[in-house]
Amino acid sequence: MAVKRGVGRNNNGGVCGLRLPVILLLFFSVLAPLLFLTGRGIHLRDSTDQKDVTTGSQVLETITANMQDLEPWSLDNMRKHPLPSSWKVAGLETSDQNSAVLNEPKDTADATKNASQNKEGNVVKAGDHSPLVDTPVKQQRRRLREQRREKRANQLVQQTDEAIIKLENAAIERSKGVDSAVLGKYSIWRRDFENENSDTTVRLMRDQMIMARVYSSIAKTKNKLDLYQELLTRLKDSQRTLGEVTTDADLPHSAPDKIKAMGQVLSKSREELYDCKLVTMKLRAMLQSADEQVRSLKKQSTFLSQLAAKTVPNGIHCLSMRLTIGYYLLPLEKRKFPRSENLENPSLYHYALFSDNVLAASVVVNSTIRNAKEPEKHVFHLVTDKLNFGAMNMWFLLNPPGKATIHVENVDEFKWLNASYCPVLRQLESAAMKEYYFKADHPTTLSAGSSNLKYRNPKYLSMLNHLRFYLPQVYPKLNKILFLDDDIVVQKDLTGLWAVDLHGKVNGAVETCGESFHRFDKYLNFSNPKIARNFDPNACGWAYGMNMFDLKEWKKKDITGIYHKWQNMNEERTLWKLGTLPPGLITFYGLTHPLDKGWHVLGLGYNPSIDRADIDNAAVIHYNGNMKPWLEIAMTKYKPYWTKYIKYNHPYLRNCNLNE
Repeated sequence: MAVKRGVGRNNNGGVCGLRLPVILLLFFSVLAPLLFLTGRGIHLRDSTDQKDVTTGSQVLETITANMQDLEPWSLDNMRKHPLPSSWKVAGLETSDQNSAVLNEPKDTADATKNASQNKEGNVVKAGDHSPLVDTPVKQQRRRLREQRREKRANQLVQQTDEAIIKLENAAIERSKGVDSAVLGKYSIWRRDFENENSDTTVRLMRDQMIMARVYSSIAKTKNKLDLYQELLTRLKDSQRTLGEVTTDADLPHSAPDKIKAMGQVLSKSREELYDCKLVTMKLRAMLQSADEQVRSLKKQSTFLSQLAAKTVPNGIHCLSMRLTIGYYLLPLEKRKFPRSENLENPSLYHYALFSDNVLAASVVVNSTIRNAKEPEKHVFHLVTDKLNFGAMNMWFLLNPPGKATIHVENVDEFKWLNASYCPVLRQLESAAMKEYYFKADHPTTLSAGSSNLKYRNPKYLSMLNHLRFYLPQVYPKLNKILFLDDDIVVQKDLTGLWAVDLHGKVNGAVETCGESFHRFDKYLNFSNPKIARNFDPNACGWAYGMNMFDLKEWKKKDITGIYHKWQNMNEERTLWKLGTLPPGLITFYGLTHPLDKGWHVLGLGYNPSIDRADIDNAAVIHYNGNMKPWLEIAMTKYKPYWTKYIKYNHPYLRNCNLNE
């Protein structure tokens, strides 16, 4: 306490006298050694046991450098991987010696003691800087590790290659599904699909041309003839430059100059002629005119597509002519097919095929036989017209269907099928029907005739199309027969259809109705009381193309008589318009047994969005519609199912330029 009071009493002299010696004492005793050690680095030496102790940061650096190896950090790792540059060995005078020691272990007494207990058996003597010698066991382990790494790397490379191949194959398969008939010149490799705005310049030029037409019309009405001529000149230049180009990449190099020149004229026109109300009126008139043109082009497109569907391609016509000539050059004894005794054997599988298309008929027969389990039990009854009778015979004489039986007949030789017995034949020969089919209200333009072209479809005038209502008369000794259209492809064995129980019904067919379509009201005129009293408008429709007919039940229920009754009632075409499906729906009403949809998949001639799995799993696929597989307008993605049953290297096909 005396000391404190003394200090308190002598503030000027006593305190200052004591502070300076204390500060100096603290500096020399504590801070000076710390500064010395910090500047030099802390090196604790032991003359016999230790040399250097690395700092914490240096140890971390070494461990980090060796983290790429998944093995435990060890002396072996230090030898395999170069040590970081921060490692220094004290006691070496030259940098060469120091660098040489970097690949050697620290040879302290403690290291010697620990190494002697190491499970690897390595011994390090103090003061010895020679490299460690691995034991044979450790070398063998290292070799095994390296082999495992190499094996794993090879596996990864192989998996990568396999994955790339799978992706490439998948891309190729997807590219086969692109429908060129629908998409035209579409290609994912074209430059115009590199970005979303690939047609920006093209659209700009079109917009300029629209405004040029508007202003030219206004200029003419306001008697500004100089501006009118200038607009017409620029408009023609833009039209020549644009042509049929759809993407910027296809535009000529002069396009920017044309755009600039047009822009200047439009700017001038806007200053002199712009009137909001007048411009709006002109644009509205142009829109209405364009709408009329679109409707007209749609009608023309419909007309041309129907025309293409109804015509016979040159190659098929050539094939028919060449085969006909070859047939009639054959001796009579060589015109007969073998195994004619099978034609009336009811225990075999009989098919009815009515066609005037040789190539289409060959696909039906070939696909059926190729997928049949017992081809020798299948019998094909082909009926054609007199024009194609020789060609059909010649083709199957040259290309017999293996062990199956085939027979070709001419519908014109069925003497019982005459106008006195068949109402539709009598109607087709009448003057009123000829006028209805051939004149079709005398259309004066292409677009006007598009709606009437279906009336002039040749199949509606051919008895081949109506012969399906006379199956018991054509094949009186058969019990069951499978009716096939010529635009189908068989993909599975069909003998299971003969085992289907029709439950007393006459017709076995696949139904086609959905929630609101392909029902009776689509095909029949329910405004007529005869139709309305006898049929349900919501009754489900079914498809021709693959039908199993029980001919015994047919005869019992007099199906042909029912058909004749309704055909006579429709002489004025007030019950239905065209075709054989509407009278078929009427004739087999209540007498049709629905088959599983897997037997028959339809729509390959008009529907581009059929599920590929449904097609692949179907027993029969049907190209109903205008886009038949033998026409150029066929959908590309469906065509291979048909073409794979044609041998395009056949001499007759090559001579007629028929190819895939």
